[in-house]
Amino acid sequence: MENLSIDVLNKIEHPSRYIGGEFASIVKQNVNVRIALAFPDVYEVGMSYLGFKILYHLVNKEENLAAERVYAPWTDMEQVIREKDLFLRTLETKRALYECDFVGFTLQYELSYTNILNMLELGGIPIKAKDRNCDEPFVIVGGPCVFNCEPLAEFIDLAIIGDGEDALIEIMRLYENWKKAGKIGGRNGFLKQAAKIKGIYVPSYFDIQYNEDGTVSEVETINGQAKTIYKRIVSDLNVVDFPVSPVVPFAAIVHDRIMLEIFRGCSRGCRFCNAGMIYRPVRERSLEKLLELGRQLVKNTGYNEISLFSLSSADYSNLVPLVHNMIEEFRDKRVSVSLPSLRIDSFCVAVAKEVNAVRKSGLTFAPEAGSQRMRDIINKGVTEADLLKAVTAAFENGWSAVKLYFMIGLPFETDEDILAIANLVKSVQYKYYEVTGKHGCRVTVSASAFVPKPYTAFQWFGQNSIEEIQRKQMLLKDALKIKNVVFQYHDAQTSVIEALIARGDRRIGQVIYNAWKAGARFDGWSDHFSFDRWQQAVQDADLNMDFYTSRQRDLNERFPWEHTSPGVSKEFLLSEWRKAQKQQLTKDCRRTVCKGCGVCQMLGVKVVDYGEKKSENQNANY
Repeated sequence: MENLSIDVLNKIEHPSRYIGGEFASIVKQNVNVRIALAFPDVYEVGMSYLGFKILYHLVNKEENLAAERVYAPWTDMEQVIREKDLFLRTLETKRALYECDFVGFTLQYELSYTNILNMLELGGIPIKAKDRNCDEPFVIVGGPCVFNCEPLAEFIDLAIIGDGEDALIEIMRLYENWKKAGKIGGRNGFLKQAAKIKGIYVPSYFDIQYNEDGTVSEVETINGQAKTIYKRIVSDLNVVDFPVSPVVPFAAIVHDRIMLEIFRGCSRGCRFCNAGMIYRPVRERSLEKLLELGRQLVKNTGYNEISLFSLSSADYSNLVPLVHNMIEEFRDKRVSVSLPSLRIDSFCVAVAKEVNAVRKSGLTFAPEAGSQRMRDIINKGVTEADLLKAVTAAFENGWSAVKLYFMIGLPFETDEDILAIANLVKSVQYKYYEVTGKHGCRVTVSASAFVPKPYTAFQWFGQNSIEEIQRKQMLLKDALKIKNVVFQYHDAQTSVIEALIARGDRRIGQVIYNAWKAGARFDGWSDHFSFDRWQQAVQDADLNMDFYTSRQRDLNERFPWEHTSPGVSKEFLLSEWRKAQKQQLTKDCRRTVCKGCGVCQMLGVKVVDYGEKKSENQNANY
């Protein structure tokens, strides 16, 4: 073990990122199995990630198991580590990563993958799995991007597909027994046993063959592996232990508040949304359980805000009584309640008004597209009338500013659809004038460049080129030269590299390696990203970027990610792709009947629904 000296801390910004010892952190010295939960971004971002808070709590409450934390060192700290021949170490016991039994990375964002390679090297671990010996850590990954972890296949030992609460404990207990037995069979001996655990994917047990045109032809397995690894799922969130004493940082982090997961999954079926497919089905925590968790979290952390966290928090079945009871209970403590996402309806504005009674906050809506034609194509299920009704309710209740999220570069999009965004913004501003008799409504428009992701209805779509995305951005920018309107848009080049990795096969691993060797770090940060570096990395790997990004996929093509499945059938996604072309809607299966996505049947899931008794106010809006 090694503590950072004062002379090292004096050379870096934000030393609190590296010293550990925060309130409620857990230090366990003598255990049988130790995992470093590794977040491939800076401390402030990683400490905001709820998934690691859950796993940290679950592992550390187990006897003889320990979970510690490590985050990507900023460039100043990396320089110190390299200059002084130090190692990247965990915050809890200051162990180098190579001294742990597992290093577990979460795959949240494709542009953080070069940080994974960098953290492995700084931690003293061979970059490629084939170069690790029996005494070196197993590198394990999970998270939303794990459903296509093929670009990382040669760097990782195994992956948890789906919910990790139970699977991680099972893997660590398996390792404990393997270690006690003398590590019989070496690394392969452990991996063969791990591969038998449901939801565990061992990339080295899958051999990928390619056609002459570069597409995947065959996927062969060894050691008796199933052809497809389906995700693990926690069907009843009420029985999963949720952390009520999370680590409280010394310094401010991105989401510096209580994060209370109210439900998991989404069934709305937006055709662009990867998360809406991979986290299916919807599983809710009961109202009583959430209130009890809220009480404990407020007591143990000292935070003054509770964020009701989920993919679509306004879809929680008992949202009205949950918000009302929490506000009433914590009003005297000046603890506010926030909703990270709102539906486009007046009901949500009514809830937001109650939330606002404690602390004033802005309103954000996500129409996603400007025209009704495009909203039908993406299966958004809302109309311009819905949005105007919602903002009318907002303006009547005192709001004078809103933020609107859109995407550009969607399938079948025309310039008229782009310009419709500006027209919608003008309608919102005019509605403010109608309600208040005054001008001055402030509208912030945020437009991201669409990235077609695996396991969505748009996975066959060829992404717009950089030039086309930029042209559309300028078209919209000119159209939004309106008083009191702020336009924000994302860099087109980073979106293309995101698509390159998200839609990539194992050959993209060489691209990631080339980019990292050329100095790629923190590619999600605009001041660190270099498109030229990535272009060169693709060229050095003898690959074609357009093959992965802008190429329209054949309907019969085998995708690189099909052997790690969230349970959504390809047939369902293909039917949604065809319905998109016809501008046909698919209604939410929670509000109507099963739409045949295949998740419940394929995974054999019986979902425990604590939200069957919905409030009358909410039922009226479904």
